[in-house]
Amino acid sequence: MAQPGPRPAPEPDPRPGALQPLLPADPSAIAGYRLLGRLGAGGMGVVYLGRTNTGELAAVKVTHADQADQPDFRARFRREVEAARRVASPWAVPVTGADPDAPEPWMATAFVPGPSLGEAVRAHGPLPERSVRILGGAVARALAAVHAAGLVHRDVKPGNVLLAVDGPRLIDFGIARATGETGLTSTDMVVGTPGFLAPEQAEARAAEIGPAADVFALGCLLAFATTGRPPFGTGAPDALLYRTVHDEPDLDGVPEPLLDLVRQCLAKEPAARPTADEIALRLTEDTPGAPADWLPAPVVATIAARSAAMLALPDIDPTAPGTDPAAPAGTNRRGFLLLGAGAAVLAAGGGAYALWNSGRDDTGSTGDGKPSAPKPRNTWAIGVLADLSGPAQEIGRAQERGARLAVERFNAVHKGKPFTLELKVSDDRGDHTGALAAARRLTSDPSVIAALGPTSDDTGIAALPAFEETGVPLLTVSAGYNLFTLRGASGAPNTTVLRAIPNHLIAGTYLAWAATLLPQIRRPGVLQERTDDQYSWQYVRGVGFGFKQAGITPHFRVVPGRATDYRRIIGEMIDAGIDAYVHCGDRATAVLAARALNRLGFTGPRFAGQHVFGSAFLEEAGKDAEGWFVCAPVVDPVQRAADPKQKVPDRKAAQDFLDAYRKRYGTAPAFYTGESFDVVNLVTSWLSSNAARGPLTRKGLWEALRKQKYAGAMGGYTFADNGELIGVGTFLYGVQKGAYKFLGPAPAEPRKPKKA
Repeated sequence: MAQPGPRPAPEPDPRPGALQPLLPADPSAIAGYRLLGRLGAGGMGVVYLGRTNTGELAAVKVTHADQADQPDFRARFRREVEAARRVASPWAVPVTGADPDAPEPWMATAFVPGPSLGEAVRAHGPLPERSVRILGGAVARALAAVHAAGLVHRDVKPGNVLLAVDGPRLIDFGIARATGETGLTSTDMVVGTPGFLAPEQAEARAAEIGPAADVFALGCLLAFATTGRPPFGTGAPDALLYRTVHDEPDLDGVPEPLLDLVRQCLAKEPAARPTADEIALRLTEDTPGAPADWLPAPVVATIAARSAAMLALPDIDPTAPGTDPAAPAGTNRRGFLLLGAGAAVLAAGGGAYALWNSGRDDTGSTGDGKPSAPKPRNTWAIGVLADLSGPAQEIGRAQERGARLAVERFNAVHKGKPFTLELKVSDDRGDHTGALAAARRLTSDPSVIAALGPTSDDTGIAALPAFEETGVPLLTVSAGYNLFTLRGASGAPNTTVLRAIPNHLIAGTYLAWAATLLPQIRRPGVLQERTDDQYSWQYVRGVGFGFKQAGITPHFRVVPGRATDYRRIIGEMIDAGIDAYVHCGDRATAVLAARALNRLGFTGPRFAGQHVFGSAFLEEAGKDAEGWFVCAPVVDPVQRAADPKQKVPDRKAAQDFLDAYRKRYGTAPAFYTGESFDVVNLVTSWLSSNAARGPLTRKGLWEALRKQKYAGAMGGYTFADNGELIGVGTFLYGVQKGAYKFLGPAPAEPRKPKKA
């Protein structure tokens, strides 16, 4: 059969942001990503649109080999990858894969089909004020996460902000670096994009370049979004740099309500600029929601068109390195569309295998290179990643004890079975900066087959890559951050975490529905305080949704985490006519609120969520905690064992756990102990049932555990395809005489007020 001749180079599509066809010299696949076309190209390399074999799309940045051979290039590229991975924010595009050591270094990030801010403004004109507020608030939150990770982005510009229907995304950490770091570039080199650089960047004052430089760039971004032009004009780079240092910005056309904030961002002196956290607060103050229709209709239409184009991609060349590029396609267009539509379902079943294959190989090999059967182990380990010595050590120690009791129970009951279990514990100290290393102490141990943890959201965000890289399932009973399991349309589906509690958004909804059990509530005051911004933002969104479902309109208030004058804050809320108080924030500020409410003579009910629940709130608030209602994702085992409303087998399971714990530790268990005992037993029961079927491995274990329907001492556990808990999972407590009184599960629907 005659071989086809070379394919002619396709004509590029002139539309901005359109997917360009692959060139004859382009590869068809890179490290498991099938390349569908070009998203862009420059002197450093090419950005392709790639797709995994489970259907996820990614932007794959590949550097030219000649660039990779330049001195220090790989160090800079590796730093870019590490910087992007350190930033945990829903408003920053996550890295899905990378290899800085490849002949042509590459990095893949989640694909966002929307245009950049620059494209949108050029095509459709400036954005309205409301859109700019939401844009600026989200980008500021992303920058706050960048700065919290000890980094400076250094290239915040319209081309590095992508617009999606659910909010903007900050991209490109190519020149990001640690605060104060001056290596890898000369001290007199201007790095970044003229027109969106701070004066200290324009003059290459390296020692002064810090988070405030990103704030200056954000001010330029806000001015551009509202006026359609950069605040220091256009032209030659030298002219732009001079104007940035010496001229006042052109802010004609910036809406009056935004003008003062933009001016402060563009202050010449770094110390005079607000922080990214302060900007986020000012742009979102008293605005607890960011509606989906935040963009003008023409921009939304552009996003929709690009999203549709991704589903209508033509058949792709199925070649791989070493194969014939002219071979017939193995997947037709209809098959691709079905795969795209069902990507989340397919990923749930196959993702654990992909993660496993990218990590440790248990199969071994024979002398001729053929794989041999896995060697059976006689000892496996359950890992515990917990805060045992930091701010959440009360919860972490409870979790460690629950896990230990479950492992000891397994070994006692299954004596003489093919294997025994160990418990391996790693203390992350509640510090996100060391959480990844703490996690890798577990995941790098080949005997650790699954792990309980993390104790808190921020350490979990930092530690998650260790589990994703190795395929070790992670089961949590206390981390409610939504993105552990809910990755969104642009992120790879979760195949790592099983969450045995509701996420914070759902928990906030249940809290609001619990409040509706009191029929006198008509105007609840909802306070979002931003000490733990991710928790409070998600909780207030859930609370707002829950009250909306009940037909109740709350009075919202947002305050900085550093606020301490709660008497004034809550006094203003009382003056606004609130008849109940809902605290969406942490324990320390709930204590301040409790004191203020009592001093002001407020008699309405008070509610709070998971981050307030615990003995510390009772101790610190004292008599001011009396009468509060707190929702938490835990059950009191003592009250469960004695509850006549429970079925006899359920009461017996709770009592057996209590008896075993008291025998082992000589006291009643703390909250979160029973849930930890249960989820470890969920793992050990599966291991016991399947040990006889062949050697155990991590491969596919997450999916196998996800399918379990397990009844434990604290209740039942069933998981959705994405690893989320199915069912209410939130329980209501009232503070009475200095203790928590268990009131039962939160309602699964709101109590709607009777019509007059």
